[in-house]
This record gives sequence, structure tokens and C-alpha cells, in this order.
Amino acid sequence: MVSVGSPFPDFSLTDQEGQTHTLASLKGTRFVLFCYPKDDTSGCTQEACEFRDLLPRFDGVKVMGISPDPVKSHAKFAGKHSLPYPLLSDPEQELLQALGVWVEKSMYGKKYMGVERTTFLVDSDGKIEQVWNKVKPAGHAEEVFNSL
Repeated sequence: MVSVGSPFPDFSLTDQEGQTHTLASLKGTRFVLFCYPKDDTSGCTQEACEFRDLLPRFDGVKVMGISPDPVKSHAKFAGKHSLPYPLLSDPEQELLQALGVWVEKSMYGKKYMGVERTTFLVDSDGKIEQVWNKVKPAGHAEEVFNSL
């Protein structure tokens, strides 16, 4: 996993509206990227909606989400919950792997690959300021906001 002080990995990914986002396009902007497992599941919905509700307080800090779900799924999820920020689609898990959050998980004794819920705060020079690992959705957006 990448760590505090290291450069954020380069990327080029599409959001729910078909817009491409790159690390270069974010130069000069502080941003939060929350990595979540799956659109429209209970924990992911709670986390996404808390970021939505607190978004006006993230003055000057761009908020984005990312999961391996396709653009179409992100569009449905964002529309259903009125999510006003980009949800990046990473179906090949390129950025998720580079960040070290695409990991082996286990449910009911069955092993599978998935996203470990993690959030990154990145400074305007593209360096990682803070990392939250193994995030619990409830109250997480407030925790991130309080660290700004």
C-alpha cells in the first residue's frame, strides 16, 4: 500500500458522467479519494451519502469515490442517491491495485478479491497527506473533514 508522503499513483479513469479524470488534471488541487467495494450496498451507500451531506464543508477540497463497478452502475448509484461528486470506475483495478487496496477478502469461508475500504487525502502537489485504512462507514466523512 502507498503511504503518507509518497506520490499518488498516476491514473486516467472515467466517472459516472463519462468525464475522464487524471492525476495531472488534479494538479494544484487537494483531493479526497474514498475507495469502496460496491455501488448501492449498505455500507457503501452510507459512506457515499455522508460525503454528499458534508460536501459543502469540504471547501476547496475535491471529493471523489472509486470502485471497480462500471460507469453505468456508478451513474445509477449517483442518480439514486443524488451524489454530486465523481465516482471513478476502475473495472481493471489498475488504480485500486496501485494503491494497495485490491486485496484478498473472505466471506463465509469463501475467499475472493475485493476493495478494502480505504480513504486517501492528497495534497495539491500529488503527495499523500493522510490514509485511513479499514474504514468503518458510519461517521467516516466527518472524520476526514475534521482532519482537513
